Amino acid sequence: MVDAREQIQRFQEFLEAAYLKKIHELVSSGKRSIYISFPELAKHDPELAEQLLTEPEETIRAAEIAVQQFDLPKEDFRVRFLSLPDSQKVKIRDIRSTHLGKFIATEGIVRQASDVRPQVVTAKFECPSCGNIITIPQLESTFKEPSRCSCGRKGRFRVTEKILVDAQRLVVEESPESMQGGEQPKRISVFVREDLVEPKMEKKTTPGSKIKVTGILKEVPLTAKSGGQLTRYDLALETNSIEAIEETYEDIITTKEDELKIQELANDANIYQKLVNAIAPSIYGHEEIKGALVLQLMGGVRKEKADGTVTRGDMHILLVGDPGAAKSTLLTFISKMAPRARYVAGRGASAAGITASVVKDEFLRGWALEAGAIVLASGGILALDEMDKMSMEDTSALHEAMAQQQVTISKANIQATLTARTTVLAAANPKLGRFDPFQPIASQIDLPPALINRFDLIFPVRDIPDKEQDAKIASHILEGPVTKEQEIPTDLLRKYIAYVHQNVFPKLSQGAIEEIKEFYVGLRNSATTSGEGIKPIPISARQLEALVRLAEGSARVRLSNQVTKKDARNAIKILKFCMMQVGFDYETGQFDMDRVATGVPASTRNKILIIREIIRELESRGKKTIPVEDIFAEATEKNLTELQVEEILEKLKKEGEIYEPKRGWISKL
Repeated sequence: MVDAREQIQRFQEFLEAAYLKKIHELVSSGKRSIYISFPELAKHDPELAEQLLTEPEETIRAAEIAVQQFDLPKEDFRVRFLSLPDSQKVKIRDIRSTHLGKFIATEGIVRQASDVRPQVVTAKFECPSCGNIITIPQLESTFKEPSRCSCGRKGRFRVTEKILVDAQRLVVEESPESMQGGEQPKRISVFVREDLVEPKMEKKTTPGSKIKVTGILKEVPLTAKSGGQLTRYDLALETNSIEAIEETYEDIITTKEDELKIQELANDANIYQKLVNAIAPSIYGHEEIKGALVLQLMGGVRKEKADGTVTRGDMHILLVGDPGAAKSTLLTFISKMAPRARYVAGRGASAAGITASVVKDEFLRGWALEAGAIVLASGGILALDEMDKMSMEDTSALHEAMAQQQVTISKANIQATLTARTTVLAAANPKLGRFDPFQPIASQIDLPPALINRFDLIFPVRDIPDKEQDAKIASHILEGPVTKEQEIPTDLLRKYIAYVHQNVFPKLSQGAIEEIKEFYVGLRNSATTSGEGIKPIPISARQLEALVRLAEGSARVRLSNQVTKKDARNAIKILKFCMMQVGFDYETGQFDMDRVATGVPASTRNKILIIREIIRELESRGKKTIPVEDIFAEATEKNLTELQVEEILEKLKKEGEIYEPKRGWISKL
């Protein structure tokens, strides 16, 4: 082994040869640390590099002393190492006691981040008898004082100076893509200090971001409740350097070869159909839904306006439908295939688990923020299954995350805003088991209408017997999917999506603007007043934004930076298909967005107005309690059936407007 003096000498030679200019640049810019690439050190001095891995503390100290020889103004100049060899990259779940004291690198997602607090590294004490100054490095977790002075004095010494540095504790958890299903992700504590917690660096380590940590593995003593020390230790990583692994789609690297394949695919006239066939090939049919999922994976373009407001680029899709119609299979496929995705099932998800929670931090004795699924999937997709099984309080947490794309949290002493630029793909079952096209969708699912309205597209997944279709599905399941459908391998599909998100940002052409405008204005003003009273609202500005996102997604499929008329038509076709299923009022034969947004179609609202008017009129004739028979008689003249009147009276009773003092009579409250 190389001794300390020789180590310092060798480091000096290496720094002079490769990093001299860099050191001067760093000093002039006021930086406090230098980053050294491990492969460069290994090339220059393999022996020294080997020693860094086995005895990191002494070797890093020698490197720091070597840097000091260059007459630097700052005393505490740090040396940080990047790009360790693969042999030192250890998964969090594979860290064992053999790694203690070794230099290792691991990566994962930040789940918790404590507040940044000062920590003592060295303290100077003065002896009251002889005035001698004693310096004690503070390496333990408890504050250490000198036991005696060289003059022989024992007892209390006065603290003259404390050197403090900033420290923070992160909890890093394995990222879901590195796990083989069904495993619980393992965690490790990571201690970060000095310039690694300065504001710029701290932004990279907020909960939800993905990082690669290089450091020395240490053991942390655990104390028993009685105050003694346990034989069991906890593990912690003392950080030497942190790299933010570029989040979202950028962490998928496309080679030149891949780019050629992607371009070749994009030039294929039949690319849209090929992508549709590549989505869950094991499921037969559901072409429209698969088409919408392709556009959802491509996504729209996020726009920031001059006044600071932002229009989201992510489109949210809700699948409502009959049991056994392969909704969960579609969700699972998307969550496995999308470059960054999380799968959550209703009953096992709470508001804190989906958005964010505040937990007690036992190490630094404070509160820490822990990110939930929608924050961890930021820049990707959250597949939310069995959404109707979630409780009301839990779904309310989604409103803000889906519309404003952020999660604000105000709990304990933490006020924080976390980014959640997440696309939501959700599935829910109707209350009565099967989907009823004649009932407004809001009354069929146990979800607030305001939340349903946040979804750009709502697809009913119907399971209707059809001899020809059923025969195809049966042979598809029994014989296995036909191999010709696997035109695009999943790996290439992921790269295709990542490439799109990195490089393609389409803008609407004049033709596309005209097409969408014509459809929107035409449909909005096509509605005639149903009977008397309220005009139905066939389409709202929310659907207009959805149309733009769909059209942009359609252009991105072809890797085009221009949204053409054809893309706009494709978007209109998909939206119309959805609206026919969920926004069509069969009674008036018109589109009515209120069926989705409020759960009460305009036609029903008109009838409620008529019944209220009848009750008011009968009351003005001096009747305090009104016989239901009289209401029936009046309503028949206005073309309402007894069944409709009964339904509306039931609704008014539920809302507390009227009550029934005796059977067959009603009174206003």
